[in-house]
Amino acid sequence: MTEVQLLIADRDTAASNAATFERANPISGSIATRAAAATVDDARGAAAAAAAAFPAWSALGPNERRKKLLRAADLLEAHTQDFIKVMMDEIGSTAGWAGFNVYLAAQMLREAASMTTQVSGETIPSDIPGSLAFSIRQPVGVVLGIAPWNAPVILGVRAVAMPLACGNTVILKASEICPATHRLIGTVLREAGLDHGVINVLTHDPASASAIVEALIADPAVRRVNFTGSTRVGKMIAATAAKYLKPVLLELGGKAPLIILDDADVEAAVDAAAFGAFLNQGQICMSTERIIVDEKIADAFAQKFVAKVKNLPCGDPRKGEVVFGAVVGMPTVERVHALVKEAVSRGAKVLLQGDAQGTVMPAVIVDHVTPAMQIFRDESFGPSVSITRFKTVEEAIRLANDTEYGLAAAVFGRDVARAFEVAKRIDSGMCHINAPTVHDEAQMPFGGVKASGYGRFGGKAAVEQFTELRWITIQTTPRHYPF
Repeated sequence: MTEVQLLIADRDTAASNAATFERANPISGSIATRAAAATVDDARGAAAAAAAAFPAWSALGPNERRKKLLRAADLLEAHTQDFIKVMMDEIGSTAGWAGFNVYLAAQMLREAASMTTQVSGETIPSDIPGSLAFSIRQPVGVVLGIAPWNAPVILGVRAVAMPLACGNTVILKASEICPATHRLIGTVLREAGLDHGVINVLTHDPASASAIVEALIADPAVRRVNFTGSTRVGKMIAATAAKYLKPVLLELGGKAPLIILDDADVEAAVDAAAFGAFLNQGQICMSTERIIVDEKIADAFAQKFVAKVKNLPCGDPRKGEVVFGAVVGMPTVERVHALVKEAVSRGAKVLLQGDAQGTVMPAVIVDHVTPAMQIFRDESFGPSVSITRFKTVEEAIRLANDTEYGLAAAVFGRDVARAFEVAKRIDSGMCHINAPTVHDEAQMPFGGVKASGYGRFGGKAAVEQFTELRWITIQTTPRHYPF
C-alpha cells in the first residue's frame, strides 16, 4: 500500500483535519493507496501557495524555465518503474500502457520546454501618429489543472506542463481513483526544481470533490482552469467557472467513429480498429467506439476483425503483458453488458464476447448496430465496439455526425483525396486518414467540439489558453488632442 500526502508550498503534509481515504486495487480489492483527504481550507492553502510562488516563477527567464522542464522530463522517465507500479495498483493498468504514459508525458514536458521562448506577441499598425502599438502575452497567475484516471501520467502532466512553460504556477487536483499516480507527478516536478509552491497537488475523497473544485475555482488567485474528464462533470466545471468568470479549457468524452470506405485497405483498417478500440481496454476518450463500414466490404471486414481480436491475449496484467487486462471497476463491466443486451434486443448481433473474470474483461464486438440503439450513442468507455453498415458516403457522414460528441474520428480509403473530403465534413476536433482514432502527440492542437469540449492543448494553441493577451502602446511623438 502506498501512503500519499498533499503537496502544498513545497511541503508534504497531511490534510488539515488529518482525514484520509483509500483506493482499492480493481482486481484484488486490496488497498492500493491511502491518501490525504484535502479539505476546503487545504484547497485555499494550495491556491495561496501557488499565488505566492507566481512572482518569482513568472519572472524567471524562459531558458531557465526550459532547463527545469527538461530536467523534469528526464526525471519522469527515471521514475518509469514507480509509475508502472502505482498505475497497476490503482487502476489495474497493463505495464505497457503505464510505460507509454510516462513516455508521452515526458515528451509533453519537452514540448512545453521548447515553447518557453515562443510566448510572443506582434506589432500592430495604428492610425494614431507616433503610436507604437503591440500585443504581448503574459502569464495569468495560478492555473488549476483537473486530470482523470484513465491516462493518469499523460493527462496529469498535460494539465500542468504548458501552464508552467508560460510562467504560471499550478495546482494539480488529483483524481480520487489514482491519487498516488498524480501525487508522484508533483514529486518529480519538485525534484526538478519547480519548488516553493510552483507545483501543488491536492488529493481528496470522492465526497469532497465538488466542494474542493468550487473552492479552487472561486479563489481569486486561480485565473485559468483546465479539465479532462467526462462530459457530465465537464458541464458542471463549466457552470462553476462561468459563475466566477474564469476561462476554462475542457477536453471531455467521445464516441469516435471510424469510417471504412469501399476502397479501403481492409487489413490496415482491421489493425487500426483493433488498436483504436481496445488500447487500454477502450478506456480512452479517443477510443474507436463506432465502426461505420461500407456494406460492400462489411462482411469481409467483420470476419478479419473478429479473427484478429479474438487472438489478442487477455488476463491479469500483474501476471504478464496482455492486451485485455482489467477495467477500472465493475461498473464498466456492467455498463458494457447492459449496452450489449439492449442492442441485441433491437436486432444487433454479437460477433465476439468472452466472459469477464471480475474486472478482467475481454473484447466485445457487436454488428448490425443502428442509431436507434444505445450502444451507438452512449460512451461505453470499455472494451466494446459496434459495427454499423452504410450504403453511400453521404450516409456514412450522417452516421458519423449523429452523436453529441466530437473529439476524434478516422477515415480509411485508398483514394486519399476522397477520404480527405469525407474527413473535412466530420464534426470532430481531430480526424485521421488511414490511421486510428487514438493518436496523440505533444505538439498537436488536441481537443474537441460539441459535447467533447472546447479549447486546445498542445503547442502554440496551448500558449493562447494559458496566457493573457494584452495591448500596449507607446506614444513616441507629441499627440494631438481635439480639446
